[in-house]
Amino acid sequence: MRIRSFAFTLVLTATTPAIAQDMTYSFHPTTDCLSAMGDDGDPMLCVGSAANYCMEATEGGSSTAGMSSCLGLEYEDWDRRLNRAYGLLMTRLKAEDEEMATLGSAAPKQAPALLEMQRAWITFRDASCDYERSKWGGGTGGGPASVACMLQLTARQSLALEADLNRYGDQICNHEGC
Repeated sequence: MRIRSFAFTLVLTATTPAIAQDMTYSFHPTTDCLSAMGDDGDPMLCVGSAANYCMEATEGGSSTAGMSSCLGLEYEDWDRRLNRAYGLLMTRLKAEDEEMATLGSAAPKQAPALLEMQRAWITFRDASCDYERSKWGGGTGGGPASVACMLQLTARQSLALEADLNRYGDQICNHEGC
């Protein structure tokens, strides 16, 4: 997962060197939106807030390269959140699986199921975003569309894993970030 993220970031910064150096980016518009929403709203409504702020505040932010860079920066923040939540959840589930095994439980192990689910999700995400890019027929809008897809799907998965942790009482991500 981190290798694709690194390659994805490398492509973004290599194709947009002038803009990448002068980006006005902060994850705070997204975390502020999440904080204001509280527990009753749909957190997906906040996804993209930081990228939108970046596009508006950065000279050239509304260009194809600017949009891709701003969307990519928020994607990276959500990817970090996702990796943190996944790691903490995996640790929690491995311990729970061990405890259940010592009790002689025949319950299916959760840690391997999480690993398999995450691998399948990565394949789904990548294929979905490749398809999104293909809709643009090779046009310049395909780049931002693909990055926006990565951002949306990664944020959704991050929020789902964080919710699983929160069910255990592990409040790992407040809305200020992780």
